[in-house]
Amino acid sequence: MVGMTTSQRSGLNPRPVFSQLPQYAAGKPPVPVEGLTQFKLSSNENPFGPVEPVARVLAEFNTVHRYPDPLSTALRTRLGEHLGVNADDIVTGAGSLGALNQILATFAGSHEDGVQDEVIYAWRSFEAYPICVGLAGAKSVQVPNLPNGAHDLDDMAAAVTHQTRVILVCTPNNPTGPAVTENQVRDFLAKVPSDVLVVIDEAYFEFCAASEIPEGQEPPVNGLDVLPDYENVIILRTFSKAQGLAGLRVGYSISHPAITQYLRVGATPFAVTSIAEQAAVASINHNDAVMQRVAHLVEQREKVVTQLTNLGYWVPETRANFVWLPLGEHSAAFAELAERNALSVRAFAGEGVRVSIGEDEANDRFLALAEQFEHRTSAP
Repeated sequence: MVGMTTSQRSGLNPRPVFSQLPQYAAGKPPVPVEGLTQFKLSSNENPFGPVEPVARVLAEFNTVHRYPDPLSTALRTRLGEHLGVNADDIVTGAGSLGALNQILATFAGSHEDGVQDEVIYAWRSFEAYPICVGLAGAKSVQVPNLPNGAHDLDDMAAAVTHQTRVILVCTPNNPTGPAVTENQVRDFLAKVPSDVLVVIDEAYFEFCAASEIPEGQEPPVNGLDVLPDYENVIILRTFSKAQGLAGLRVGYSISHPAITQYLRVGATPFAVTSIAEQAAVASINHNDAVMQRVAHLVEQREKVVTQLTNLGYWVPETRANFVWLPLGEHSAAFAELAERNALSVRAFAGEGVRVSIGEDEANDRFLALAEQFEHRTSAP
C-alpha cells in the first residue's frame, strides 16, 4: 500500500479529547519585589520541607544509577506497620495523583461501542480531576459544591447511573477546605451501588489529624476506619504535603485484594524512585517530628482564619493547609495585590483565591494584605 504524501497529511494531531480538556494551572512562583522576601503560597506545599533525618537520607543517597524496586516493598511494608494494614493492600504511585491515574486507567474509560464510563466528583474540587478523567477516556460528571464549599453528597449519590464506575471524594476538599465526616461517608456509601468504586482522596489527612475539633462536632473521616466495611472503597494518600516531599512524587492507594490485583497490573513500572521510597520510609520513622511541623502549620492556619474573620471575611471551614477566599469577581485583583507584595497565591478566575499556609512571616503579610483589600467575602 502506498503511504500518504506529506502534502496529504493534515499534521500531527492529538486525540480529540484534548480539545475538551482544561489545562492544569500550577501555582506560580512569587514575583521579585525589591526590599521584600518572596513567599510562595500558591501550591499547598509544606514550606519547611522534610524533617532533618529525612534531609540526611536525601543528602546521602548514592544509588541513582540503579532501578528502583517496582513494588516499593520496603515502603509498603513500613506503611503497613504504621497504618495497621496489610502491605499487600497498598499500591504505590507517583504522588497520590499518580495513584489516582492508575485507578482510572484500570477501572474507567471508553468501551468498543463508544460508550464512556462516568466518573463523579464535586466541583469545584482538585483541578486535575477533569484532566485525569478525560485522558482515561471516561466522562466527567461534576456535582456543584454546597454554598459553604463542602461536597453535596446527596446530589453526588443521585448522579449515579448505570455508566458510573468511579466516584471521587476529596476530603478536605481542594481548594475550598471542608472535610467530610465518617457518618457522612457511611451514609453516602449506603446509597452507592457496591460495583461503583468510591475513592476517598485524603491528600491532606495529617492536617485533619492535627486539628482540634470543637466539642460536639464530628471530626473529619479517617478513611481507614471505613475501608474494612466496604469492598468498593479506595483510600488515596501522599507524602507531598505533610512530609514535605512534593518534588519526589510518592503516594499510594489502599484497597481490598479484589481491587489491588488489578491496580498492580495497571501500575506504572518504577513510578516511585528509590530516593523517594527511602525518604518516605524515613518520614514514617520520624513521624513525631513530621507531625510537630504539621501542628505548627495548623496553629498558623487557625490564626489566619481567626484574623480573617475578625477583619470581616467569611471563610469556609478548612481542615487542610490552606484557606479559601470566595472573592468571586475580585479574585484576580487580590492575586495582583499579593503579586505586588512578593506573595504568590492561587486565584481561580471569577470564583475565589486559595492561599496556602506558609512561613509565619508569609502568613502575616497575607493578613496585612487582606486588611488592605477593600472587598470582603460574605457567608452564603
